Amino acid sequence: MFRPRSSGFLHKAKRKGVFIYTLAFLSLLFFILAKLIAERPIEIKDDMIRAAKLMSEATEALRRCRETSGLAFDRRTDPNATGLIGLETSPITTSLGNLEAKRTTTNPNFAGLLVRLLDEARAKRGDAVAIGASSSFPALILASLCATEAMNLEPLLVCSLGASQWGANNPDFYWLDIQECLRQAGLLDTEPLALSLGGEADSGRDMSPEGRDFLIGEARRSGFPVLEETDLLSNVKERLRLYEMAAGERGVKAFINIGGSFANLGTDSEILKIKPGLAVFRDVPPPERRGVVFEMASRGIPVIHLLYVKGLSARYGLPWDPSPLPKPGEGEIYKTKALAGRPFFLLGIIYFFLVGLIFFLFILRRGSL
Repeated sequence: MFRPRSSGFLHKAKRKGVFIYTLAFLSLLFFILAKLIAERPIEIKDDMIRAAKLMSEATEALRRCRETSGLAFDRRTDPNATGLIGLETSPITTSLGNLEAKRTTTNPNFAGLLVRLLDEARAKRGDAVAIGASSSFPALILASLCATEAMNLEPLLVCSLGASQWGANNPDFYWLDIQECLRQAGLLDTEPLALSLGGEADSGRDMSPEGRDFLIGEARRSGFPVLEETDLLSNVKERLRLYEMAAGERGVKAFINIGGSFANLGTDSEILKIKPGLAVFRDVPPPERRGVVFEMASRGIPVIHLLYVKGLSARYGLPWDPSPLPKPGEGEIYKTKALAGRPFFLLGIIYFFLVGLIFFLFILRRGSL
């Protein structure tokens, strides 16, 4: 019986069509799974909102402290009257600073973001979290302390007192004043493990002599240990010793870097490649150029890097220089889970499974044509 020659071609075309539809179906399946993982409900939303509300309450307490002390707000530089914006210049100013970036960090939802980042770093109730902070970003210090409070974590704070422009650089209301105000308000009573001057080589060399003398006197009167080692290797070693002693057998479960401290960043240009947020490290410099950031990373401790505020706010959908400030609980960070950490791992497994399945179908198709 005669069979048209085109029947073989149609048979192959039909098989090819089935293969294409299978590929399309698997691609759609991967897209749906990726979307479900990316947009799954945030289990820690309550903690995030609790932290943001605490930061809002703390900011209100700072307003009252300034008013009680007779310190007026400059509405041109601090339009939201947060009390967390300092001066353009002062005797304890260490370097240049970006006013819009400092105002952006006063958004109470940065505390919510810190909860989310700590959760991605797998910090759990009762864990010890090390914080290396510059007073250049007092709002980020406040956000970190509110986040650890909301999550029942123990913050281990080492803080420098010198600050860049618009940070906690007002001698009449610098970091120790902010800390005392919050303690008296009954909101946060975290005491630092140690203080340092900050600035160039963590020595305050870039401050005015009177500003440096002021902070040395204030730090010593505070009763907290004062770090005065200008050698990077020794400074980092002492900070790690303090963190490890305070954490004890629990160990340090995460490290939060706030600002551009000499001791925390180190002197290697590799630090410029680290993106803000939960950091990813490709290369670690040699010990003599490592700051605490790299030293923690070399030990497998997750690092939350808070420095490039523009990139941080863009990455997590927080508004730039908002006025008025958003209310606690507002923003994209409360709606979906970012593709980071564990979600990426799960998606990777799904992706390679589907690629393998597609490859198998391709080989099967070629053998049957």
